[in-house]
Formats: sequence, C-alpha cells, structure tokens
Amino acid sequence: MSPRRSYDQFCSAARALDVVGDRWTLLIVRELLAGPRRYTDLHADLPGVSTDVLASRLKDMERDGLTTRRRLPPPGAAYVYELTPRGRALLPVLQALGAWGQAELGEPRPTDAVRAHWFALPLLRALDGRAGLVEVRLEEGDFHLYVGAEDTPVYGEGPAPGEPDARLVMDSGTGFALARGELDLADAVRGGHVEVSGDGALAKELRDL
Repeated sequence: MSPRRSYDQFCSAARALDVVGDRWTLLIVRELLAGPRRYTDLHADLPGVSTDVLASRLKDMERDGLTTRRRLPPPGAAYVYELTPRGRALLPVLQALGAWGQAELGEPRPTDAVRAHWFALPLLRALDGRAGLVEVRLEEGDFHLYVGAEDTPVYGEGPAPGEPDARLVMDSGTGFALARGELDLADAVRGGHVEVSGDGALAKELRDL
C-alpha cells in the first residue's frame, strides 16, 4: 500500500483531495455506486487503468474508509468491493463534477470508450426530486436507476430487477445531448426523443412533463 501523499494544507478541500485526488479514485467510486463489484468487473469498466494501479487505488480507498472488501458466500466465492457510507457520500461530489464537466464533453472522440451506465449520473441529475425505479434503454445497452434512494445502489447494469416505475428509451444522440446539458429531459420527452412507458406514478409524471 502506497503512503498517503498530502498537500499539507489546513484546508478541507486540500484534505479531501489528499483522499480522492489521485487519478482513477473518483471513477472507481462512480463504478461502485452500482453496488458491490468484483475486481475483474471494475477493470473491465475502467478502460485504460492498469491492473497495478487499480489494485493500489482499491487498497488506498479501503485504508481511507471509502470502500470495504468482502468475500461472497458460495457458490460465488469471489471478493467484491463496495462503498462505505463515507464513500457513498461522494455522490453529490460526482454529480457536481459531472455538471461542471458537461461543457467539456463535445462529441465522442474515436478513442473514447462508452458504457451505457455512464449515462446514469446525468439522468439522475435530470430526475432530481423524483423517486422510483427507472429502466433506461440505450443503443449501448440497458441500465436502471434507483431515483431518490438513500440506502441502495444508485444504479445497476442491465434491465431493472423488477417492474420499473418508468421505462425510458432513447437513441445515443439523445443520451449524449442530455449528458452535455444541451437537452432538457422534459423537452426530450415532449419532442419525442425519449419514449416513456410504464404504469407507475413516475412514468405518468414524466409523460405529463
């Protein structure tokens, strides 16, 4: 485990960056907001990170109280990493960082990796103030959101585990526009860019936007 580096400044922002300022740390938090994940899953969804760096960051995050590591019972018998409450408290930090970074997105570059669940946090911002299980279908794949939840994962890959309160279907262009902040969710629904289905109160609310 690498020794913690410090800015040695009596400032809460500097102290926070002592813990989460290393490259990859906040992106690991982004992945773990989906709930417990195996090392191999994290490595697959963090293209560009080396195995050594990922292992080092996970050890540092465990030391700093952001994550825990536990072994799944048989037949899984694999180790998984998950956020502690302190780690999960970084959600609004990632939300604010994502909102600030919208202007930096532009069009996807040829070298850019894309994962469907990376659209989860922008959509969570767009659904702020609402609550329910939302399934999202994109050309890149499906994921689901636990909107308004406090003690569950923020999102998950694949279809919703049960009947969602609302189902959203959109193409990649719409997803990119929402992520860049160029398109408001209400306008996207009204303009027919996002198809809303489902019988839940949330689906009805979204259809009435």
